[in-house]
Amino acid sequence: MSGTRISGLGHHLPARLVTNREIEERLGLEEGWIESRVGIHARYFAREDEALTDLALPAARMALDEAGCPDIGFLILATSTPDHLLPPSAPLLAHRLGLSCGASDLAGACAGFINALTLADSLVRVQGKSVLVVAANILSRRINPADPSTSALFADAAGAVVVSPASGHSGVIAADLVSDGAGYDLINIPAGGSRKPFGKGLGADELYMQMPDGRGLFSKAVDTMVGSSARVMAQAGVSADDITHWAPHQANLRITAAVERRLGLDPARGLSSLKTCGNSSAATIPLTLSTAGRNRGLNQGDLLLMSAVGAGLSGGAVLFRW
Repeated sequence: MSGTRISGLGHHLPARLVTNREIEERLGLEEGWIESRVGIHARYFAREDEALTDLALPAARMALDEAGCPDIGFLILATSTPDHLLPPSAPLLAHRLGLSCGASDLAGACAGFINALTLADSLVRVQGKSVLVVAANILSRRINPADPSTSALFADAAGAVVVSPASGHSGVIAADLVSDGAGYDLINIPAGGSRKPFGKGLGADELYMQMPDGRGLFSKAVDTMVGSSARVMAQAGVSADDITHWAPHQANLRITAAVERRLGLDPARGLSSLKTCGNSSAATIPLTLSTAGRNRGLNQGDLLLMSAVGAGLSGGAVLFRW
């Protein structure tokens, strides 16, 4: 065994479809305001009685079924919205799947999936067993309904991949994972951590996601995704023309277009779920692979470029040979 492969893909969207019109009417925005700015037409929200593992479970099962239910050596759950602050949700998800392997949460925000995939690839090569990676979020409970900047963007979803041993030179062939703590406050939920615990005297807005400097965040996001993507292509000795598919984090259409333009990537090779599913943070890339990628065809030998940036700031890029 000298490589890895993605042997199973899965995804899950909650039942409640939320259109732009619903949000625009509630906030008094002009019809078409949201799609013209971020490229999103609709998104899905979880029911009030659904928790994070309720979304993650069917996505994980779909991926495991497609992979033929292999021997799973570890489960990584990339999420910013676990069932509880304590305990972690990954062991519960493993239990609900009937797995007794190790399981751990990974809180990498929008970069959670590429971090988890890189770790999973390494674990497979060390253990010789498959690793289940699930990325899921319920961000509808972290957005202020009165704030257009977050209400227009964020959504709920789950995506999953099974990374398995393989012969040959497939799998992760280059990775560049980065962070920039100078941008720590560009996306944040002020309350709930040890810095500002839950308690009396908190303002309602301190419990919701905030983006105080949208322009600064846009610039940092584009620079990070471009820089990391360029470095992984250089590591692997390939050019933009060699990339078969590009699956960026589905942040918003303007970021994706800017990164494509600066890297010289062919827009026709981009995979996207943004218009119909919105931004579900770490879940967007595996969701896109399981929907748009499956429909477009991912074939042996294809080069897949994935890049993301999120709160922290954390981000990076991964080049994966299918």
